[in-house]
Amino acid sequence: MTERLKLETIPAEELQRIKGVTFPAGMKFRELLVTGPPGSGKTKLINMVGGWPEEGYIDLTLKNWWRAQSLTYRPREVHFGFPFVGYDEALTVFDKKWLEASPPPQLDLPRIFLPPPKTHFLGVEWRERFVFEFLIPPPEAILKWRLEPARREAHPVDEGVTLEQVEKQVAVYCEIALHFHRSGLLTYVRDDYDGVPKNIVDTERTGSQSAKVHHWGT
Repeated sequence: MTERLKLETIPAEELQRIKGVTFPAGMKFRELLVTGPPGSGKTKLINMVGGWPEEGYIDLTLKNWWRAQSLTYRPREVHFGFPFVGYDEALTVFDKKWLEASPPPQLDLPRIFLPPPKTHFLGVEWRERFVFEFLIPPPEAILKWRLEPARREAHPVDEGVTLEQVEKQVAVYCEIALHFHRSGLLTYVRDDYDGVPKNIVDTERTGSQSAKVHHWGT
């Protein structure tokens, strides 16, 4: 069984409703980028809010990826290409190389480029242009949905999917969500496409003893 990374989260205190979906207060509709492992419900959420229908792909190892033309159209869902130790090219968590690797490749976080903070008056504040929602349901829920016949027919990536595979994919997105949060990007987590948005509580870094919940797993 794959060891589960636990994200510490608490429900966002101030909320708003946008097209029937609950979001953190203050978030603007056109800032939203939804990401998460395969089968997490990204497309459902984007359809619910009437977002951009096409999936985007972002290679996090490319400098200035935040300027990509595909990110002009928001809200939308995006798949990330991640850097892993021992691999020169970025991989998604459904690439064959990543799926067949044993043990699972480790993320190479220093190779990830992130939007820089604004440094001068006329500069662009890239960090305020995007809000990253990480849609990360429990692995068991993802597996159940990915095994539904209708989905498997439309998504070849679901062929032969196992709980262990889903757990590894979820662990990668949990680690990236925490990395984005620690890097100062506007980040929150949702464990169901129609659930309540949650803020990450980084007790390891802050030493906070405030109330918290495990995002998933035990």
